[in-house]
Amino acid sequence: MFDFKGKVALVTGGSRGIGRAISVGLGRGGATVIVNFAGNESAAQETCQLVEQAGGKAIARRFDVADPAACTAAVEETVKEHGGLHVLVHNAGIAIDQLLMRLKDEDLERQLDVNLKAAFYLCRAAARPMMKQRGGAIVNLTSVVGEMGNGGQTAYAATKAGLIGFTKSLAKELASRNVRANLVSPGFIDTDMTRDLPEDVRKAMLGAIPLGRLGSAEEVASAVCFLASDASAYVTGEVIRVNGGMLM
Repeated sequence: MFDFKGKVALVTGGSRGIGRAISVGLGRGGATVIVNFAGNESAAQETCQLVEQAGGKAIARRFDVADPAACTAAVEETVKEHGGLHVLVHNAGIAIDQLLMRLKDEDLERQLDVNLKAAFYLCRAAARPMMKQRGGAIVNLTSVVGEMGNGGQTAYAATKAGLIGFTKSLAKELASRNVRANLVSPGFIDTDMTRDLPEDVRKAMLGAIPLGRLGSAEEVASAVCFLASDASAYVTGEVIRVNGGMLM
């Protein structure tokens, strides 16, 4: 368990799956967690309950990460209400799978907005208070698909690959003020989405993973919590892969 006592964290897409596990992990360390959600308030409230059961504090906050004004307002309100922002985790993401020749413009734009542009909006807003307090940790969630590509996911892969270049550049910009920026790159994780896949597809996925199993949301959360904590105080601009050896 990492120590987040006295720390305030904002986690996007925190209502379920990996985002929920990250929120609970931060709460286990004593953090106050702002749980962002887009639409499912009951799921977000459930996450808040789990965070508090783990030992932290939690507040659910609805806003669209694709809206720059909403991202700025969320950060500013967090700082005003809680006295600072020490951890930002951009986990919210969307994948609309389609072959490039059939990809609709609006589906491309939506993935760019949620996966990549949102990181610009959130990190831009968070950089100011973090630099002022001379400390902070930003963790963006990329994907093994952004590193190795995948047929039918050109847009998704592009957004996740873009996050890597963005975060590495951000790490260089903020390092002089002791603000760190890193990434976690999950592989195939056992979530609602992967559980619904046909059995033959799941078998093919497992065959590509040297460890022979899907990862868990909690295993991704552990990597995020490490990068968000003082245990990684000398780590910035890095990608931690949580993929069972699928990409080395």
